[in-house]
Amino acid sequence: MTAQNLIRRAHLDECALLTDIAVRSKASWGYDEQFMANCVAELTINETDIETHQYFVMESAGAVVGFYALREHGEDEGELADLFVEPAHMRAGYGRRLVEHAKSAAQAHGWQSLLVEADPNAWEFYYSCGGAQIGTVASGSIPGRRLPLIRIPL
Repeated sequence: MTAQNLIRRAHLDECALLTDIAVRSKASWGYDEQFMANCVAELTINETDIETHQYFVMESAGAVVGFYALREHGEDEGELADLFVEPAHMRAGYGRRLVEHAKSAAQAHGWQSLLVEADPNAWEFYYSCGGAQIGTVASGSIPGRRLPLIRIPL
């Protein structure tokens, strides 16, 4: 990545920025106000998240355009979480670059795959990144809602 387009570790003072990106990105799927209100707590990134997990941000021309988190899920598997791209920058390849970066970081941990609890609207994106649905999981925000569980082999 060039200085104009780089991926780096998130900083503790970026919590509000990352939360704003997550909320705007999620809302871009056309969810109504009540749905989004139910999701805010789950979309909120705090300092403990950044200290506990590996959060990476992508910058383009000095501005943060997206981010993701890696979490340990087991000895040979990680979780790709909180992958969000600024709506104005969607469909420009940033999401795919973030996934590729996550794959490389996961391989460095010795993991063989990444799990993703995907928004149903994002399933095709993860499929295009090599993922396959292996089941569903309960939403952490919406009672009764099921989310696709995706595994991306490394």
